[in-house]
Amino acid sequence: MTLTELRYIIALDKERHFGRAAERSFVSQPTLSVALRKFEDQLGVTVFERQRGKVKPTPIGERIIEQARRVLAEAQLLESIASEGQDELSGRLRLGAIYTVGPYLLPRLIPALKQVAPNMPLAIEENYTSVLSAMLSRNELDLIIVAEPFSPAGVSTWALYDEAFVVAMPPQHPWAERASIGTSELADENLLLLGPGHCFRDQVIESCPDCAKVTDDEEPLAGGSLETIRHMVASGLGITVLPQATVNPDTDHGQLLTTRPFAGTPPTRRITLAWRRTFPRMQAIRAVHDAIVASQMQGVSWISDAQPSE
Repeated sequence: MTLTELRYIIALDKERHFGRAAERSFVSQPTLSVALRKFEDQLGVTVFERQRGKVKPTPIGERIIEQARRVLAEAQLLESIASEGQDELSGRLRLGAIYTVGPYLLPRLIPALKQVAPNMPLAIEENYTSVLSAMLSRNELDLIIVAEPFSPAGVSTWALYDEAFVVAMPPQHPWAERASIGTSELADENLLLLGPGHCFRDQVIESCPDCAKVTDDEEPLAGGSLETIRHMVASGLGITVLPQATVNPDTDHGQLLTTRPFAGTPPTRRITLAWRRTFPRMQAIRAVHDAIVASQMQGVSWISDAQPSE
């Protein structure tokens, strides 16, 4: 068996379809099918069940696929060790970011990173924290940007910044005349939240538990992204809570949205970098960290004295 065959079965497990798995692997469907049959013949077991164009792993196949992931991870580590002493800032870096950070940080990060690591292109994945964490552990990502708390086994972190939450509303909303809003008041309004699975939704509900309660006839409206929610609020459908860094004064203030701080100590979140402790390109991690700090993103409190965790 070969590493290429292992990559094929992992691609097939992800897609559960020969055609899509072949596209993901940049080979023809017959090539992938032949490789899989050869792999199964070598092991003497059936790794995938075939049913009308769809496939799914057999019980023994699931164990083989999991082991294949570990083998590929170790192979990549071997390649990385062999390249030690060479330029760690050359070659692709696989970066993940949660949905409520990526669209706002990446446009600033990319130009800053190009200044210090022009030969290190980023392969970017936006997703939920749970998905990014799983991809990191499976060696499908090298580095992720998530919100704390985040402490899986075998993972190092490096805190980046804190950002406060603000209340966003249409300019004509009665609260626009006020200086601040109490968290307990949110439950009395038509609050628009991100859908389940978003950690930011959970953080908003943590600051206002009553906001998650479902009444007899309705529940809080949910959106798929902060940008979708922003436009629903601008249309007059309700209010929402945003992380400060996502507020764009050039387009929001006085036009689409008005924001107000929370009264007292506002709810906040901390954004951090995370990577596997075995990942050998620490210079690449530092380059991304420094580029994020140099991005000069507004509305956040930088944690200047933070150090990578052990």
